[in-house]
Amino acid sequence: MTTTTVHLVRHGEVHNPDRILYGRMPGYRLSERGAQMAERVAGHLADSDVAVVRSSPLLRAQQTAAPIAAAHDLEVTSDQRLIESGNHFEGHRMGHGQARLRDPRNWRWFVNPARPSWGEPFREQLQRVIAAVHDVRAEAEGHEAVLVLHQLPIWLIRRSAEGKPLFHDPRRRQCALCSVTSLRFVGPHLAGVDYAEPAAELYAGAVDATGGRLT
Repeated sequence: MTTTTVHLVRHGEVHNPDRILYGRMPGYRLSERGAQMAERVAGHLADSDVAVVRSSPLLRAQQTAAPIAAAHDLEVTSDQRLIESGNHFEGHRMGHGQARLRDPRNWRWFVNPARPSWGEPFREQLQRVIAAVHDVRAEAEGHEAVLVLHQLPIWLIRRSAEGKPLFHDPRRRQCALCSVTSLRFVGPHLAGVDYAEPAAELYAGAVDATGGRLT
């Protein structure tokens, strides 16, 4: 049976001086450091046998995918199933979680963190991204494919692949900016998961999606 690898690449650092939880909001581009991260991950994958590069429709993911595709003389295609997870607090400033918890108007959004009740259910995210993964695996059969998307959907894929529950502590996610989570398939069957951080040298001072610094 043929071996196919699907690389799940998280986008680079975003220009977000106001520390907004931007979620699916349009127009959030890579920062200068984020663009450098994208070049690093493109170099990391330059010698791979990449046949397809597909991205979330959001600008930050498209900009991260562009140098990866260029290194293989490919076009970036979009897939709505790769979009960021939905979140009720989209558009709010980050870093105010405790304040939200103290506001009775928000209590209904925190009743079930295992679902989670404040946003798109984990299971729904997993299902849409798994479908996108299997479609691109079939398209790139015998080669490699790159999907550029977002932290939480990637982490849910990995937890599912490792047989772990989808509910987790967000602070313990191993899915840094421009990291590569690689799914190795033999035929249609998942054979293993690998993880790499080709942009790690650029993490000093970088701001992650939660508003916290990586180092």
